[in-house]
Amino acid sequence: MSSTKRITLGISAAALALGAGLGVTGMASAATTPTPSPSSTASPDSSTGTADGQGMRGGRGHGGERGGPGGVRAAELATKLGVDEAKVTDAVKAYRDANKPTTPPAESTKPDRATMEAALAKSLASSLGIEESKVTAALEELRTSAQADRAAALKTKLDKAVTDGTLSQAEADAVTKAVEKGVIGGGGR
Repeated sequence: MSSTKRITLGISAAALALGAGLGVTGMASAATTPTPSPSSTASPDSSTGTADGQGMRGGRGHGGERGGPGGVRAAELATKLGVDEAKVTDAVKAYRDANKPTTPPAESTKPDRATMEAALAKSLASSLGIEESKVTAALEELRTSAQADRAAALKTKLDKAVTDGTLSQAEADAVTKAVEKGVIGGGGR
């Protein structure tokens, strides 16, 4: 087998392995945080409340830490908007309830992120009594920050793989480029 084919296969294998890993991480972060069952000693912890950015992916790779699919912490959004976190959590819950699909989407269809973000921003602005443009800007800032976090985490993992000898620098660079171009998931869009 020629060295070009070996390199191509190596890059493809690395991209597939990374894509699968990111897919599993994405699935884990897509899991919604279960609501604790009430007990006499339990009290709700507002620091774990989440707001759904609908298209803003969580970027920490810890299932549910940043909410459901496209989740963002209610605390972060509340801070950006200058409102109480509980109000943001309630507003997002109302949005989720009102926009819950009645049937599962077809596997080949994907909702338009821009449309979903616009609907979320409009709903939150109305519920919180804030200008829609301010909500849209806050959601965009949080999404950009999450993308930067994901890119940094990917770079760290790839650097470690190169240091450990798992990947060559050329393979790591190819994976980075594939993520940046949207060929495989995990990077900015």
